[in-house]
Amino acid sequence: MTHPSTQTFETSQAPTWCPGCGDFAIWTIIKHALVALGYQPHHVVIVFGIGCAGNQANTLRAYTFHGLHGRPLPVALGVALANHHLKVIAVGGDGDGYGEGLAHFIHTIRANPNITYLVHDNQVYGLTKGQVSPTSMVGFRSDSTPTGSIDEPINPIALALAAGGGYVARGFAGDLTHTEQLVKGALEHRGFSFVDILQPCVTFNHVNTYAWFYQRTFHLEDHQHPTGDLSAAWREATRRDDKMPLGLFYHVQRPTYEDQVPLLHGRPLVEQPLERDITPLLHTLS
Repeated sequence: MTHPSTQTFETSQAPTWCPGCGDFAIWTIIKHALVALGYQPHHVVIVFGIGCAGNQANTLRAYTFHGLHGRPLPVALGVALANHHLKVIAVGGDGDGYGEGLAHFIHTIRANPNITYLVHDNQVYGLTKGQVSPTSMVGFRSDSTPTGSIDEPINPIALALAAGGGYVARGFAGDLTHTEQLVKGALEHRGFSFVDILQPCVTFNHVNTYAWFYQRTFHLEDHQHPTGDLSAAWREATRRDDKMPLGLFYHVQRPTYEDQVPLLHGRPLVEQPLERDITPLLHTLS
């Protein structure tokens, strides 16, 4: 078997994002991380939500599934239960994951399946022309909030920590090398791993630009952040100044959902024989 390259994970379809979109960087990061860890396309299942992030389904070569809006995580959980030998990744946006899919986000963290969740967080609904999302700042003006948003943005990192997340990180699409290391760590973590990736939308969000993030972000590891300390992670996640930490907030290991289901010990579900003849049931359904 030949060693994979980034081209191994590319299809014949070219991306259709706006020039300068942060999605290009995340697309590159995912390919590089998979190659660095030695994965082949047939080792990987990627479940996509609806939105600009979901358009990666056309450009990443692996087993891919484009699900309903806000629903990549339950589909990914089903895949992980069916064949826990596959590397299962869910990809979506902030509207998809923190709006329509917020309940799935919280409950999947609680269950702790062996899934990596990567969120393109651009603080808008980009595919539907820039309406406010759950992470939009107070005062953000859009077609849906012409006088400015009055809602406080949610804090995905704090939510993940509160729900019991074992690998909780934040990256930035303008910081490829650093974010790639976070994604690699997420893929290596056994259990639910989550990386919120700040991703500028150059078309509909002219506030949270690359320059805006460059001026406000810093790396947690440069400040000797203790990744096993939940209290320290919470303090960094809930800062009230204008600084935005990037990096691994919290990392602990706990039993995965799959490890606690006796039926999944040994062979994956998809390889196990049926215990009963379901032919009569099939005839009834037809």
